[in-house]
Amino acid sequence: MSTFRQRPGPPSSSNVTTVSDGELLGRCRAGDVDAFETLYRQHAGRIFALASRLAGSVDEGEDLLQEIFLQAYRKLDTFDDSRPLTPWLFRIAHNLCIDALRRRGVRADAEIAAQRDERVPPVEPAGPAVGRAIEHLVLTLPPKERACVLLKDVFDYSLEEIADLVDSTVGGVKAALKRGRTKLAGGTPTAPRAPASEDTLQLLRLYCDRFNRHDWDGVRELVSADARLLFPDGFAGRLSDAPYFSKYETAPGPPWRMVAGEVDGEPAVIRLVADGDGWAPASLIRLEVDGGRVVRVSDYFWCPWVLSSAVTVTILP
Repeated sequence: MSTFRQRPGPPSSSNVTTVSDGELLGRCRAGDVDAFETLYRQHAGRIFALASRLAGSVDEGEDLLQEIFLQAYRKLDTFDDSRPLTPWLFRIAHNLCIDALRRRGVRADAEIAAQRDERVPPVEPAGPAVGRAIEHLVLTLPPKERACVLLKDVFDYSLEEIADLVDSTVGGVKAALKRGRTKLAGGTPTAPRAPASEDTLQLLRLYCDRFNRHDWDGVRELVSADARLLFPDGFAGRLSDAPYFSKYETAPGPPWRMVAGEVDGEPAVIRLVADGDGWAPASLIRLEVDGGRVVRVSDYFWCPWVLSSAVTVTILP
C-alpha cells in the first residue's frame, strides 16, 4: 500500500493564465460568461482549499464550491471594485460553509461534546507550524472556532483579515482562537470514519481493472442503468447520455491508469499518470455505490486541485 503525502498550501494555479480581476469583473457585468469562467479558474483553487477544510472532505468542498461561485455571480453588482476580490469570495465561502455545517447539526454536536470544565490553563498557540496536521482535528470544533483556527494556523491570515472574513471583531477572533487551540491541545478526539466494506473496495478494484483494459461493456455491467455522471467543466446528467468512456480513449496528456485507493480515508478511484519511470496521482473519481452497483460517478479530471487539496492519497493493494 502506497501513501502519497500531499504538499501543504492551496492548490496550484500555475496552469492558469492570469487576467486582472478588474478586467474580468467588467466583462462579467457586461454578460461575458467566458470571463466568469476565467475568474472561476483563477480563484477556485484557494476557495476550494478553504471550503473543503471547513466542510471536512474534498467531496463536500466540491459541492460547496459550485454554490459559492453561483452566489458570487448573483452578487457581482454588489461588489466594491476598490476592494480585493479574494476576501469577498472567502467571506461568501465562509458563510455558506457555516450554514452547511449548521444544517448538518455539526455545531450542536460539537458544542455539546465540548461542554466541560473551561478552567484549562492556557497553552502557547500552536501557530502555523502545525500546518495540515491539525486539519482533521479541527473538524470537531464549532464552526467559528474551526474557521478562525484554519484561517490563522493553516492559511496564515492576520487577525484583522480574519475578523473581516468571519464578520467578527479582532477580540472575537482572539477568543475563538484561544478556545479552539485549547480544545485541540487537550486532544479533542475526532469521530472515526466508517471503513468502506470489502464489497465496496472489491467493486472499486474491478471497476479499475476493466477501465484500464478499456472494457467499457464490462464497466457498464458494474453501473446502474440510471447512474448519474458529474464531470465538472464537461457534463452533468445521466451517465448513459454522456460520451464518457469514448472520451477516455482520446484523453489528452501522458499515459494513465486507474487504481483503487483512499483520499483522506475515503474510498476513491485515483487516476495515475506516467511520471518519469513511475506513476503519480493526477485526479480522482468518486463512485457512489448502492446495492452493489455504481449509482453516481464524479470524475474530477479537469479539476486536479480537488486531489491536490487532500492531505493523504493512498493506493490500496
